[in-house]
Amino acid sequence: MSVKLSHEEFIKKAIVELRKEGYKGIHTVYSGFNNAFKKYFDGENPVEATNKLAKEEKIVIRPVKGGVMLYLPEDAQATKDVGDEALKKMGL
Repeated sequence: MSVKLSHEEFIKKAIVELRKEGYKGIHTVYSGFNNAFKKYFDGENPVEATNKLAKEEKIVIRPVKGGVMLYLPEDAQATKDVGDEALKKMGL
């Protein structure tokens, strides 16, 4: 009997294996990740697992149209703090 991957191992493997050429992340819906996660982990909720790993800074989640993108931390684009940018433009 083979040993199942942990949530972290499964998600990181999915990010690497399911991303399209030229992209560094995967869309959770369009890549099939959500369905694959539910099948592999007997109906468990992928949102809870990905949010937990994001809180632990093991993956990065970015909201996009129709769902979210998942990235490995080293592949996530740096994001500007839009609040800081707005304050700068306002001269505050």
